[in-house]
Amino acid sequence: MAAGVLASLSLNRIVIKGASTKPAERWNLSFRVRDVEQAPDGALCLLEDAAPGGLYRLTPK
Repeated sequence: MAAGVLASLSLNRIVIKGASTKPAERWNLSFRVRDVEQAPDGALCLLEDAAPGGLYRLTPK
């Protein structure tokens, strides 16, 4: 699972196992992330919290 953090300008990957969660990875960004969705091909789509905002598609190298 991935989650955007408005206050820290970052994207965080979270591991969920049963009823517990733990942080896995964190990427610092230059914008605030309003929402994160995973596309059917595994890419992440980020919605920027700005006026006008942006839509970013992240794919692995």
